[in-house]
Amino acid sequence: MSFPLSDLTAPLRIAPGPIDLAAIETDATPGFEGGKADGEKALLSLGPELADLQERLFADGKSGGRRKILLVLQGMDTSGKGGTLRSTVGLVDPQGVRITSFKAPTPEERSHDFLWRITKALPPVGLIGVFDRSHYEDVLIARVRSLAPPEEIERRYDAINAWEAELVAEGTTVIKCMLHISAAEQKERLLARLDDETKHWKYNPGDVDERELWPAYQEAYAIAIERTHTEVAPWHVVPADRKWYRNLAIGSLLHDALRSYDLGWPKADFDVAHERQRLLDEAPL
Repeated sequence: MSFPLSDLTAPLRIAPGPIDLAAIETDATPGFEGGKADGEKALLSLGPELADLQERLFADGKSGGRRKILLVLQGMDTSGKGGTLRSTVGLVDPQGVRITSFKAPTPEERSHDFLWRITKALPPVGLIGVFDRSHYEDVLIARVRSLAPPEEIERRYDAINAWEAELVAEGTTVIKCMLHISAAEQKERLLARLDDETKHWKYNPGDVDERELWPAYQEAYAIAIERTHTEVAPWHVVPADRKWYRNLAIGSLLHDALRSYDLGWPKADFDVAHERQRLLDEAPL
């Protein structure tokens, strides 16, 4: 099945202004009319071109280019950040990808501004950087758990906008995605982990405690998305109850970003004919 990627990615980009996450269906498949088998096939069909485009980006970075991609994945626990990485980012050469998973800040990190450790983790030119959680934790859990004063949380929204605008001006394409999962689907996924001993290591009892704060997290997400949705770094809300659709959506967003660069292959900075003749004329080793 072939389909225009823009038909899938366009509905994911939110409109400016207040956002009602409850009005966005978590099991919908906007922009795609097929089922699971069609979606999985469509994602695999993107693989070869994704890999080619990613290699062009990598080559451009090695040849003086300034471009890079930052994919920000945010979502409640079990929304599928890790699954997205395996199924989507796994389609490209791992040498061209840098993945950072942010945990609770260390004492050293807490001694700096909240963006200090985030800036240190940015990918070099030519690479796709992926943040599994990100600087948005500092206006999400920090807001819900009152880990910072309200005035500091307010300051951070503007700081994030200014920081992301600077990244874009320097050549970074920022793709921000909220993996939008329902409370019911999260419960099923947590139960599935408990029912499978091979997945017990993935289960965190603290996730149940966080579920008690579900409404507060949904409100924090809505505020953060509204306050940091900009023309240069827009937000995409990706329905995540259907894993296959989530993966296809992220793959399509990556594909769109890479294709927008319209990169060719860097021109050789040496005499190709001369180098060929040198190799042909060399004595047997």
